[in-house]
Amino acid sequence: MEPTEIREEIKEEFEKEEKKEKWINYLALTTVILAVAATLSSFKLEHYSVDSVLKQSMASDQWAFYQSKSVKGYLYELQKEKIDLELKTIEKSASPDVLQQYQQKVESYGSQVKKYEQEKAQIMNAAKHLEKERDEAQEHRELFGLAIIFLQLGILISSIAALLKNKAVWLVGTIVGIAGMVYFANGFVKIF
Repeated sequence: MEPTEIREEIKEEFEKEEKKEKWINYLALTTVILAVAATLSSFKLEHYSVDSVLKQSMASDQWAFYQSKSVKGYLYELQKEKIDLELKTIEKSASPDVLQQYQQKVESYGSQVKKYEQEKAQIMNAAKHLEKERDEAQEHRELFGLAIIFLQLGILISSIAALLKNKAVWLVGTIVGIAGMVYFANGFVKIF
């Protein structure tokens, strides 16, 4: 064989090998994209996990505040009922000044009970709003968690495809990775 023939044969083999392995470049690119999305999903998962715990803690604080207002309101209600009963008992025998003082106390305690009821309603709304935010954070967290699972599986299958140099395995890895990308995108916009 002549040196030129050998060169041409090597060149042909090199070109065949280059054409044959061109999909490996796409495999590498796919794997990088999946890895970046998985990393970002991990950060977002952590963010929403912390946000969920924080909102739950804040909601629990609001419910504790609600309970304290309930207890205080109940105490005023008991006092109001007690004074109201005493007023009915002494109504015939007490002076008008004493009756007026009792009536003022009943009204004062009644206004305190109303005040606590209004405050409880505001606190309840705040607690429910925080619980809603907690639930939304948990939904986002779950979506990013699913994204990580599918993205990692896509990376794993693509790595196996690279080792086996099997394009069909890479396509399966890409499909699994696309599912992960859908969950990743949905974690931001929550379409479904």
